[in-house]
Amino acid sequence: MTASEHRRAWRTTWLLVAFMLVNFADKMVMGLVANPVMTELHLTREQFGTASAAFFALFSLAALGGSFLTRTVRTPVLLLGMALLWSAAQLPMLLGVAGFGVLVATRVLLGAAEGPATPVAVHHLHGWFEERDRTLPTAIFLVGAAVGVAVAAPVLGAVTAAWGWRWAFGVVGLVGLVWAAVWLRYGEEGPLAPPVGRRRVSDAPVGQRSADSAPVGRRSTDGTPVGKRPARNTSLGGGSVPYRKLLLSRTWLSAALGAFAAFWTVSASLTWAVDYFQEVGGLGLRQASLLIMLAALAKGTAMLAHGLLVQRAGRRAAAGLRPRIPLPSGVKNGLVLLLSGAATLAFAATDVLWLKAVLLLGPMAGSDIIMTVAQTSVSRISPADRRGVALGALTCVFALAGVLAPAVTGRLVDAGETVADGYLGAYGTMAGLTVLAGVAVTLFLRPERDAWRLGVAEARVVRG
Repeated sequence: MTASEHRRAWRTTWLLVAFMLVNFADKMVMGLVANPVMTELHLTREQFGTASAAFFALFSLAALGGSFLTRTVRTPVLLLGMALLWSAAQLPMLLGVAGFGVLVATRVLLGAAEGPATPVAVHHLHGWFEERDRTLPTAIFLVGAAVGVAVAAPVLGAVTAAWGWRWAFGVVGLVGLVWAAVWLRYGEEGPLAPPVGRRRVSDAPVGQRSADSAPVGRRSTDGTPVGKRPARNTSLGGGSVPYRKLLLSRTWLSAALGAFAAFWTVSASLTWAVDYFQEVGGLGLRQASLLIMLAALAKGTAMLAHGLLVQRAGRRAAAGLRPRIPLPSGVKNGLVLLLSGAATLAFAATDVLWLKAVLLLGPMAGSDIIMTVAQTSVSRISPADRRGVALGALTCVFALAGVLAPAVTGRLVDAGETVADGYLGAYGTMAGLTVLAGVAVTLFLRPERDAWRLGVAEARVVRG
C-alpha cells in the first residue's frame, strides 16, 4: 500500500467511525428519552419496549438484503443512501402532533435504513486493508458505537433537559445530514474492493492475489497449516464456496451466537439502562447518563486494547515468533465472554451501587470484543466477492437480539413483583445468554482452520 493509499485508508476508517457514532446515537435516543416519552404518551414499559423493538422489525431482513446489494452497487453509494434515510426517519418526531403511531413508524423506517450499516461499512473498510491488518481498523470502527453512546448520553440528555425530548430526535437527524455531506465529498472504494455489477464477471480487484506464497510448514495455534495451498483458491471469485458451507461452518455459527449475545446486551442497555439506574439505583437522569457514558468508553477501550494486542500478535507471527499465549483466538475470546457473563450475574444480584459500577466498567465491558472478532472471523472465511453477504447474514442473525431484547426486558420488568425484581430476571437472562455464547466461541470459533477447509486464501495487494 502506497503512502497515499495508507492515508486514505485511515481517513476512510475515521469517517466510518463517525458513521457508527451517528448510527448508535440514533439507537441511543430512545433509551435516553424513555421517561418523558412514557409520561407524555401514557405508555407502559412493555409498550415502550415494543416501540423500541419496532426499530428491529425490518432490521435483519434489511441487513441481508442490503448486503446482497454490495454485489451490484458500490458501497460508497449504499452508505450515503443509508445516512440520508436515517435523517429522514428522525426528523418527523420534531412535529408536536407526532405520537405513538409516528414513533413506531419512524423507528421501523430507521431500522430498515440502519440494518445494512455495519456489514456494508465493514465490507467497505476491508476493501482498504489486507487480512493481517484488519483487526485494528475494525476495532476502531466498532468503537464508533461506544463513542456514539458515550457522546449521545450526556449531549442528548442535555438537549432533552433544555428543549424537550423531541429535539433529541431532531439533533441526531441533523447530524446524520452533516455526515452525509462529508461522505459525498470523501467516500471512495479501496484497492481491495471486489468488482460489482457487470465487472464481477471478468474483472478482479486491481493488484489482488492469494497468499499461497506464504512460508509452508508452520501451523497456527488452532492447528491449521500456515502457507499450505488450500484445496480451492477462491480468494477472488469464490464461486466454488457455496453460501451454505460458509453459513454452516463452525466459525460462522459460533461468531453469530457470540455477536447475538453481545448485541442483546447492547440493545437492552440502550433502551433500559438509564431507566434501571434511575428506578433501581436511585440516580438522576444526568448521573445515569454519565454512568452510561463511562460504560460506553470502557467498552470502547476494551475493543481498542484488543485490536492493538491482535495487531502485535500478528507482527510477532509474521516475524516467526511464537505467540505469548499459545491458544486459539476462539478460546481467548470465549473466556472473555464467560467472565463477562459471570460479572453480569453478579451485577444483577448485588445492591451495592459502587460494585455495580465496577462490574459495569470492568469485566462486563469485555463482551463487546466479540463483535470485532465475529466481523473479522467471518471476513476471513469468506471469499472477497461474498464477504458482504456473509457479513450481512451475520448481522441478520445477531440483529434479532435487537428485536427481542428491549421487548423481553420490558416484559420481565413489568412482570416482576417490583421493578428491582423484574430487572434481576432481565439481567439474569442476559448473563445466561452470554455464558452460553462464551462456551460456543471457546469450542468452535476457528477462522483460520475453517478458511483452510473452505479453500479461502488470504487476499493481498501487490505493487510493482
